[in-house]
Amino acid sequence: MSRAIKTQLVKYSRLAHERGLTAAFGGNLSIRKGNLVFIKATGAVMDDMTAEQVAVIDMSGRQVSGVRPSSEYRLHLAIYERRPDVKAIAHLHPPYSIVASTLVEGELPIITPEAEIYLKRIPIAPFRPAGTQELADIVAKSVCHSDAAIMANHGIVTVGKTLREAFYKAELVEESAKLWYLSRKA
Repeated sequence: MSRAIKTQLVKYSRLAHERGLTAAFGGNLSIRKGNLVFIKATGAVMDDMTAEQVAVIDMSGRQVSGVRPSSEYRLHLAIYERRPDVKAIAHLHPPYSIVASTLVEGELPIITPEAEIYLKRIPIAPFRPAGTQELADIVAKSVCHSDAAIMANHGIVTVGKTLREAFYKAELVEESAKLWYLSRKA
């Protein structure tokens, strides 16, 4: 079981980098299985991640594996606590979404029918320092009634019943931000 989960995390981590949704050390993905959370290890780089760079923690944040979890593990745990229906989370740093977060307050306007169907709304959570419980709490609150949120000056979070679903919602958030940004210039 854990081997299949780690394989998924590696696959979608590399795909996120290939598609320009994150760069360098930024971003992390996770999958919840029962009381365990599989998440990118601290210091791992998305485009060359390996199964050995997947950390495992329990829902209280206790490290179960030999590698330390991403500094954003609190963010993932807070969302899983508030949203028991969520089984996977994508936290990425796509450029248009970050730029939009500096220009829009409240919510990113929904432009396409696809975004309306799959996302419904894209709230923008106010800035809080990365890796903090403050950030975890404010973002978890933002995704209580949404499957996506943009974090001001930081990146995005999307959730799903599978990692595939969370990943493609992340692509949809970035497409929405890009279309919104380009429509401002028209």
